[in-house]
Amino acid sequence: MANIREIAKRAGVSVSTVSRVLNGYPYVKEEKRKAVWDVVHELNYKKNINAVHLSKGKTNIIGVMLPTINHPYFSMIVEGIAEEALRYGYHLLFFQTNYDIHKELEALEMLRVKQMDGLIICSHTIRLETIASYADDGPIVLCEDTSEPHLFSVYIDHYHAFALGMDYLIKKGHSKIGYCLSRPTSINSQKRMAAYKDALQRIHAPIRPDWMFHHCLHMNDGKRIVSTILSLEKKPTALLVASDQVAAGIVLWGKTYGLHVPNDLAIVSFDNHPISEALHITTIELPLSLMGKKAFQMIYNHFINEKTEPKKEKMPVRLIERASV
Repeated sequence: MANIREIAKRAGVSVSTVSRVLNGYPYVKEEKRKAVWDVVHELNYKKNINAVHLSKGKTNIIGVMLPTINHPYFSMIVEGIAEEALRYGYHLLFFQTNYDIHKELEALEMLRVKQMDGLIICSHTIRLETIASYADDGPIVLCEDTSEPHLFSVYIDHYHAFALGMDYLIKKGHSKIGYCLSRPTSINSQKRMAAYKDALQRIHAPIRPDWMFHHCLHMNDGKRIVSTILSLEKKPTALLVASDQVAAGIVLWGKTYGLHVPNDLAIVSFDNHPISEALHITTIELPLSLMGKKAFQMIYNHFINEKTEPKKEKMPVRLIERASV
């Protein structure tokens, strides 16, 4: 069987260059990279990847835990992670969990048995204490604010972002305000709910459970929200919607059923996904792609700088005014 010395000789490069190419390191000239792979394919060379992992103590694989890929919030985070992984020659291993605790534990166990070098957790249902118990097995980055000292964190202040939206609606004259959230039990949703209730209490406005919509994730959820609002005797005049996709569904289904935005219902949403611009929806931009990049960089810097201490980094948000209020 061929070895890397023979590959180096045939490709006209050094042994160290062959090693760098085979192990996915960046900063190798493209012509040399191509020459190495041409010889590898010609000789049908196969390396023992498990032996390489053991000898190097690393896999050049980063795990990404997320509930679903088919949602713009998570796909935008993944976009940033993937861009940085490609830049630094890393591979990604995705764990789509659907918020199943057993699948989340499976991802953490893969980190423990050294099948990947680190793990980025976009969202989870498992307890933070459980996640922290795996911190010695490799760097773990959470895409949420956490006081857990053993975990890296890159996050959006969802209390501040929701308060920003509430203040904007109140300044526009609204006091009958509802909201649309995804999982009411998540940390991010709980912070959003706290900001919502605090804002209404400051202006002595009623907090009505029938104006609070949960499990809102996709555009089709807009149909349910519009139908429910139209059936209410007392209706909200504004909604704070935690996803541009859901907000778009409300706008489009509203046109179908006769609930017009902003005349009948004002909307402020979140993310600044292209669909919000197309439908002229006022939104609060969340830098999700940048958050994904920062999450990857935390893991990469942990290895480059030989095990940095876990840190936290907050991402900025901004309100973009359009025509839905």
